[in-house]
Amino acid sequence: MIRSQSRPVAVMAFAAVLALAGCTPTGPSAPAATEPAPVATEPTPAASMSASTPAAAPTLAPGGSAADNLPLFTQVVRTVWGGPDQVAGRAYIDALVGAGFDKAAMQVTPDQTTIGNPAESIEFSVRLGADCLVGQVGPSIGDPVTAVLPGLSTGGCLIGETRAIDW
Repeated sequence: MIRSQSRPVAVMAFAAVLALAGCTPTGPSAPAATEPAPVATEPTPAASMSASTPAAAPTLAPGGSAADNLPLFTQVVRTVWGGPDQVAGRAYIDALVGAGFDKAAMQVTPDQTTIGNPAESIEFSVRLGADCLVGQVGPSIGDPVTAVLPGLSTGGCLIGETRAIDW
């Protein structure tokens, strides 16, 4: 039986942006530029750091917005994804708690389907103010996806079935 999977709006929007990014004209048919290319007025972080200075690891911004905390959230998700528990919701929740996020503000979807098969993807979230940090991982996703999305009026972040975080 073939079952279609619905994907979050963020994943679809991300895919649309990537698809449209490849639609710029190139080659001899491209119009000639009439203005010089803009020049960056501020140095990029990589350009301003010396070769011996490592990039600062993201840290939790207590009281900060979801956007402020997205770098740390993304780093935690990528770290868990690189380990043996890639599609285990508890691993993501535990790692996020270890990074300082509030467990009471989190949601996670089940690791298994209703018939006991491994989930093709799982989602997890942390509510921060009016917004949510949302992550999605799984074999049907490819690389992990993280995003800041508006919180739901119900107080949560995820639509659909979630499981209790009771450990």
